[in-house]
Amino acid sequence: MAKPQSSGSFSVIGSDVTITGDIDASTELHIDGTVEGDISCAALIQGDTGVIKGAVKAHSARLAGRIEGSVDASELVILKSATIEGDARYDTLTIEQGASVAGRFAPRDATGQASEDLPREPRLTVAS
Repeated sequence: MAKPQSSGSFSVIGSDVTITGDIDASTELHIDGTVEGDISCAALIQGDTGVIKGAVKAHSARLAGRIEGSVDASELVILKSATIEGDARYDTLTIEQGASVAGRFAPRDATGQASEDLPREPRLTVAS
C-alpha cells in the first residue's frame, strides 16, 4: 500500500470517466467516476457517484459511492451514501448511519495485515 505523501498533490477521476485496469497512486486519489480494477493509493476519497469494481488498499479511505470488492485501510470512513459489497479491514473505522455494507469487518493486526479472527472488542465509531 502506498504511504501518504506530504506534497499536497492529488489526482481526480471525474464522474464522466471510466477506467478499466488497476490504479497505483502515491498521493491522494479522488474518484467520482468508475474504476474497474484494483486501487492502491495513499488516500482515497470517493464521491457519491463513484463506482469501484475491485479491491481497495489505502492508508485512509473516505467512501461515499459504491464498491464491489474488499477494502483495506488504516483509517476507514464509510459515509451514509456508501454501498459496499465486500469485506473491510481497518485500524480505525467510522460508519455513518444509513451506509450499506454486505460483508465482514475485521481489524488489521499490528503489522497492518488483516486479522484472521474477528475481535471481541472492535474499535468502531458510529457517526450521526
